[in-house]
Amino acid sequence: MKSLDTPYETLSLEERSPGVVVAVLNRPDRYNAMTNTMFAELEHMAIALDDEDDCRVVILTGAGKAFCAGYDLAAAEDLPHLGALGMLDQQERAARALLAVRSMRAPVIAAVNGPAAGGGLSLALAADIRLASPDAKFNAAFVRIGLSAGDLGASWLLTRLIGPAATSEICFTGRFVHPDEALSLGLVNGVSEPDALLDDALALARSIVANSPGGVQLSKRALQANMETASYAAALELENRGQALLTRGSDMPEALAAFKEKREPVFTGR
Repeated sequence: MKSLDTPYETLSLEERSPGVVVAVLNRPDRYNAMTNTMFAELEHMAIALDDEDDCRVVILTGAGKAFCAGYDLAAAEDLPHLGALGMLDQQERAARALLAVRSMRAPVIAAVNGPAAGGGLSLALAADIRLASPDAKFNAAFVRIGLSAGDLGASWLLTRLIGPAATSEICFTGRFVHPDEALSLGLVNGVSEPDALLDDALALARSIVANSPGGVQLSKRALQANMETASYAAALELENRGQALLTRGSDMPEALAAFKEKREPVFTGR
């Protein structure tokens, strides 16, 4: 993948398995806290990998002891002095980055290896699937620094994952949610054994890569779009179009032939 050769200041990218890119937030000395540079690089990475037909799954994790500590407070001192338009520009830069990550064609797995606080929680929520290590912990830290929990999509995504009551309590208190509770709430899909998080994320990614590229991409599109649709009928309409489109490609006939011939299918995404 050509995009893996792009030099980044705050990220490192590596293809760890065919079609599987591991993207590491790489500011371990600052607990991978977010800066304007990181937001710009996350957006660039998401767009660049989206143009790579070979990119089938992205695993997002953090270097060192943290997943992401949220916005770097060392860079936040100027925020109260920004004008309204300046602050809006700051928010929109950050929001574009997380929207780009969530909108990728390839599924995104967040391998949460440590604290995911504030914007770090929002970034984990932007992934399609979340796995956690025993060292992970989550909090909507915004209220602790005089801001709203309605930041970078957290209020929308967290409510849909765990429901409005649990979201309200977590957001109003700013308390930490530890891995076992996160699993019981549905905030994460699984908790890995110590030191096994990335291996488990890679195994999950490989099980996704084994399926039809088009089927996975349109499944993601349907799941995300139908979180926002207003009716069951509209959801059915979107699903119907996706299924009709996929029957025009080569992967569905290949899957049927492989079933009849008692072999594994060879998917091409064409």
